[in-house]
Amino acid sequence: MVLLTVSALIHQPMATVWNKWTTAEHIKNWNFANADWHCPEVINNLVEGGEFHYTMAAKDNSMSFDFCGTYQTIEFEKHLDILLGDNRKMKVTFESSGAGTLVTEQFEPEKDNSNEMQQAGWQMILDNFKKYVEK
Repeated sequence: MVLLTVSALIHQPMATVWNKWTTAEHIKNWNFANADWHCPEVINNLVEGGEFHYTMAAKDNSMSFDFCGTYQTIEFEKHLDILLGDNRKMKVTFESSGAGTLVTEQFEPEKDNSNEMQQAGWQMILDNFKKYVEK
């Protein structure tokens, strides 16, 4: 099984990074790849067995979709194991370093888009998260 990986070193302490990753009011501010998109609705039930639903939408209303999943395991400020809505697995890890917090996402690719395209898109969202958290 191929897993795609994206990561970013966030120059903020773990507690700040975790909070902005897991709190709906913050997720709305970073969960999109570029300025033409936004995340107008977020539901995030951060408990094992809980679901998240993020509405990913073009600002011109030309397209939108629900990015969703279920938390399988949660280790506070360490990792999230997630089963995405289409049954792909995803893991997010948070590691403290002297320079801040390293966030790494690993996920099974979907079949409709190339692995390169998926990895680039997920990296853009993670880079947007880094920009949001560091400002």
